[in-house]
Amino acid sequence: MSPRPAAPSRFALSASLFLRVLAVIHALAFASAWTQLAGLVGPQGILPAQPFFDAVLRQLGPDSAHAQLPSLCWFIGAGPTALNALSATGLTLSLLLFIGIAPAPALLGLWACYLSLCGAGQMFFGFQWDALLLETTLLSVFLAPWRVLPLWHTAHSEPPRLARFLLIWLLFRLMLLSGAVKLLSGDLSWRDLSALTFHYETQPLPTPLAYWAHALPAWFHRAACAAMFTLELIIPFFFFAPRALRHRAALLSIALMLLIALTGNYTYFNLLTAALCLLCLDDPILPRLIPRRLSTICHLISDKLFLRPKSACHLLSDNHSAPDTPPIPPLPPRWHVWPVRIFAAFVLLYTGLDTVSALIRTLPPIPGFNTVAAVVAPYRSFNRYGLFAVMTHPRRELIFEGSDDTRTWLPYEFPHKPGDLARAPTWIAPHQPRLDWQLWFAALGHPTQNRWVLAVCEHLLRGTPDVLTLVEKNPFPQKPPRHIRVVRYEYHFTDPATRARTGQVWRRTPLELYIQPAALK
Repeated sequence: MSPRPAAPSRFALSASLFLRVLAVIHALAFASAWTQLAGLVGPQGILPAQPFFDAVLRQLGPDSAHAQLPSLCWFIGAGPTALNALSATGLTLSLLLFIGIAPAPALLGLWACYLSLCGAGQMFFGFQWDALLLETTLLSVFLAPWRVLPLWHTAHSEPPRLARFLLIWLLFRLMLLSGAVKLLSGDLSWRDLSALTFHYETQPLPTPLAYWAHALPAWFHRAACAAMFTLELIIPFFFFAPRALRHRAALLSIALMLLIALTGNYTYFNLLTAALCLLCLDDPILPRLIPRRLSTICHLISDKLFLRPKSACHLLSDNHSAPDTPPIPPLPPRWHVWPVRIFAAFVLLYTGLDTVSALIRTLPPIPGFNTVAAVVAPYRSFNRYGLFAVMTHPRRELIFEGSDDTRTWLPYEFPHKPGDLARAPTWIAPHQPRLDWQLWFAALGHPTQNRWVLAVCEHLLRGTPDVLTLVEKNPFPQKPPRHIRVVRYEYHFTDPATRARTGQVWRRTPLELYIQPAALK
């Protein structure tokens, strides 16, 4: 008797879990943004959103403005009410997605709301994880079912294979390009494997563990760097491998994301990347990886809330093996299948060409590619990735100081960026203090490249309440200072012995005045 062929892998549980994690990430992203919008882009914020939209409209005209800056703000405005409404809608849609109500429409609404916030947020919302969240959400629209209830019954439906492939292709590009850009940039610290000897110290917002990681010996950092290149340049190809290799590749990538999260505050980026890895894990393997109590809670949410019969999830949780039943073919999206296939073909062709051009920079220009790129780029949903292509060294920090007499200067402290030498790095992810992040970038450049820093100075001189909510320690609580300046320093971690003796985590050297002493007219 010939052996029975192995049944195809099933991914209903992994897709359901992925969408729920994506819902949590969106809730975190919208909640984090909501707490900062007034100070960043409100009417009394650093870069007010409504005047920005008005300026774009005047400069480009209605048609070009809407095409170059796609946003719901063109229809609902970009004032406090509109921005608060976008944030509240995003949180509501996140909840609907998590409990499984109209998942595909909820995802489409999440994408539109977050894209609108990114447009209104200007440079404060221009990070790679913002783009990754938008691309992941748009592709997930094709993964989720177009029905009101439920998310799906795992015993009866599979996620569309094509949609799942597009998301794994996104994960592949994200991981591969993250490693490739480091080598292609020409940065010698990546090529000689020395980048991690200073990365923990110079990254934007280190965690408390980054201090101790920095103190590890150089040979360990070089070995870790070599392992990272292996995980980013080789392992991604196994996302498309047979089952056992695919599982190992996904778990190794999740482990890498966990290690990065332990030493750096990269908002929801690591969690989102790990969520994409879930789509490489089929249903029989997941119950072995999820704690039994958490698995039981997930099943109760699914089955009791929607009054479902005992599902395949329970069978997998109880027996740790796939039920001996033939797989059910995936359910196609409700709309006609050909438009979906055309969209998928476009995504694969466009992102494939973009990836090849990023890897092989000597290729001649692809006819028509730049024209297409100009049309799709404003939607931030078909992206090229690669963090830390060129390492920054040493660490530079901008310290805002106020004075009433230009002789005694008192520093402002921000919530999470280095300032006070005795204050250790903090845990903050998945929340992103976006002003703290942007000040890290501003410290790398010239004041003329970062004129918005002058806007921060003006608001500190005026004592603007919305902007002061982004500051942790205001040395002038009674009334604003008469003068303000910004000093650029070079920061380094102290060694453990010095920290034990003095209590100081950082040491610093003044470099120059980034902004000369200024006062209101």
